[in-house]
Amino acid sequence: MSMEARVGVVEGGQRALNSALNQQTKQSLNPQSQVGTLNQLLAGGIAGAFSKTCTAPLARLTILFQVQGMHSDVSALSKASIWREATRIVNEEGFRAFWRGNLVTIAHRLPYSSVSFYAYERYKKLLHSTFGEDLRGNATTDMCVHFLGGGMAGITAASVTYPLDLVRTRLSAQKNVVYYRGIGHAFHTICREEGFLGLYKGLGATLLGVGPSIAISFSVYEALRSFWQSERPNDSTVMVSLACGSLSGIASSTATFPLDLVRRRMQLEGAGGRARVYNTGILGTFRHIIRNEGLRGLYRGILPEYYKVVPSVGIVFMTYETLKMLLSRIHTSD
Repeated sequence: MSMEARVGVVEGGQRALNSALNQQTKQSLNPQSQVGTLNQLLAGGIAGAFSKTCTAPLARLTILFQVQGMHSDVSALSKASIWREATRIVNEEGFRAFWRGNLVTIAHRLPYSSVSFYAYERYKKLLHSTFGEDLRGNATTDMCVHFLGGGMAGITAASVTYPLDLVRTRLSAQKNVVYYRGIGHAFHTICREEGFLGLYKGLGATLLGVGPSIAISFSVYEALRSFWQSERPNDSTVMVSLACGSLSGIASSTATFPLDLVRRRMQLEGAGGRARVYNTGILGTFRHIIRNEGLRGLYRGILPEYYKVVPSVGIVFMTYETLKMLLSRIHTSD
């Protein structure tokens, strides 16, 4: 492909995004049909990595709040605040510490996002063929397909990339004392001290949470986008993706945050040679948190999560849709 053609693709990308909804063919409304398998994986991976990098400081604050109740005096936790914790990080660890663990975040997010988005497209096709093509377009059927497809895609992606997710959590949760010096050292230390299965601590809670989380996110996103396009068909695809993606992220985070908190704490069990806190599985962990911290303890860190999720999910959906459109135009030009 010539350099002139590449420049033309970039310059025409925004015009394609703005005009895509005005085209009446089904293919133009579903640009993923023009994008091959490799390009779908590339778009999903880049979108996830870019989103996580942009919101890394808020993500680390969320994790630090979520795990506070494990080894801290519960009576002192009510005094915590986002501003105070952010100030502590800057003063004690330096500004760059906001991105602690970001490298492994990207290493995790690239395959996770790629597998998630690609699996979602494939599961949608499988479910549509299962329900019957004659039901395609039916509102109830489409909602069911989006919900089931999103859930199965999330479970698939989480299962494949789980060890990286656990290492990411442990690196991000470190404060002044650095026990794990990097990705490779963390893998080696966990396997040596906790065994190979130590890389899968909290997998049950993860699978319980990631299925509903992704399912709600995708189904709410698809429903909102369809409604928006039917009411305002001339609006920019980029803005529609950003707004609907942000709202879907808020919905999924609110519904599944307690499970996410339990997952984080189970991932940190025995980390750095510290004593285990929870020894009774997922339900026992829930009971322990409620008994010692109250119901509010299950939502510890929800505020930075809200601040994070609007730009994070919005950016990932917007970037994905934009890259799919650009890659489809490159494919057409070739």
